[in-house]
Amino acid sequence: MNLLTETGWAGGPVAEPPLAGEVPCDVAVVGGGVGGMTAALRLAESGADVVLLEAQTCGWGASSRNAGYVTNSIAADPALLALLLRREKVRALFQFAESAVEFTQEAIASRGIDCDFEKVGIVQAAVSKGQLRKARRNAKIMAEAGSSAEFVEGPGAGLPEGFLGGMREGIGGTLNPGKYVLGLRDAVLASGARVFERTQVRDVSAGTAGVTIETAGGRVRAKQALLTTNAYGKDLAITPRRLVSPVWTSLVETEPVSPERLDAIGWTSRAPMVTAHMILESYRVTPRNTIVFGTRRLETTRGELAARTLSAPVVDDLVRGFRERFPGLSDVAPQRAWGGWIGMSSTWLPVAGEAAPNVLYSLACNGHGFAQAQYVGSMLADRLSGAPMPDDLKAIWHDGRFWPSFVSQPALTLGWFGDRVLDRLARI
Repeated sequence: MNLLTETGWAGGPVAEPPLAGEVPCDVAVVGGGVGGMTAALRLAESGADVVLLEAQTCGWGASSRNAGYVTNSIAADPALLALLLRREKVRALFQFAESAVEFTQEAIASRGIDCDFEKVGIVQAAVSKGQLRKARRNAKIMAEAGSSAEFVEGPGAGLPEGFLGGMREGIGGTLNPGKYVLGLRDAVLASGARVFERTQVRDVSAGTAGVTIETAGGRVRAKQALLTTNAYGKDLAITPRRLVSPVWTSLVETEPVSPERLDAIGWTSRAPMVTAHMILESYRVTPRNTIVFGTRRLETTRGELAARTLSAPVVDDLVRGFRERFPGLSDVAPQRAWGGWIGMSSTWLPVAGEAAPNVLYSLACNGHGFAQAQYVGSMLADRLSGAPMPDDLKAIWHDGRFWPSFVSQPALTLGWFGDRVLDRLARI
């Protein structure tokens, strides 16, 4: 069976026409993921003349190709944050993450977006005693920082055989990201914002007269601009250097699995899970009774983020990992796979900042960005409208210091190898 389909969660819409000629506006938003669409919607509803530019169709990238987790966690390890940062800073970061979940849940409800949202929380699950100790420690740190997290252990947790327990996030849950981005896109198109798809931005330049954005078919002249390009920010010269590295993540979906079989392996809670590996693994049951799992092995590049195909070895490794984690489902066949680029920062923390006096940016949610990118987009839109900076935005604001890049293919491969060694030791 050929799994390298790249179909994702939902089919794409008919694209809006690309930009042609010269277009003036108040604010130009570059990047039509959930962050850019949320920002454009916020600005348009406040009365601004907004242009949204997207290289493919809105939501085409990581926004619709992720695992569909609405999480109140951040990628950086809580214990490391507690060691390196002041207590007030740690609390601010977790408050930001929880506010992002609440923002997204409110968007789903208020806009009536049909996206199969299930408010079930997420379990950061342990597959070894070492990971269980880590989960207990992290749950305590996050609870002390005001986050909705609790430690769970044993059969009462309702997790599959082989998963010993973990840290349960008290808010958030899962959804179909493909359906969500289509609903959000409909709202943007109805808002009066001018949306140009199939429009690749080649350059963004800022000066006292405003911002000029060059594309293949024309240009936009704006008073202000917002860059919500995530991993693709590296391809724009105006983006601050060394803040983001692109990382390709992959997902696989199985054929349907009966509820009785899920009960038989102990997954009675149906809780979506991520593991506590250096490079996490994720497992969730969808409303169509399939299992979607992913990440585990990551890839990066130093070149431009051109279109690419899935890597057969990466998909094979994911399937092998699924069968190791779920021996009782070893006969369940994978049906399809897909992937996309995310942005990673050297600190494992999300980043927002100012590229020029009239150009703001949002980058690098490190694989936790479905809710966070939207929330940041909304706050940056308010900032462009003249609102004071809220505490949640201050928590991730880039202060201009140099952050050396650490993401390389050898480093990612070493992380995968280390995880496999620890898995083997746990079985001894």
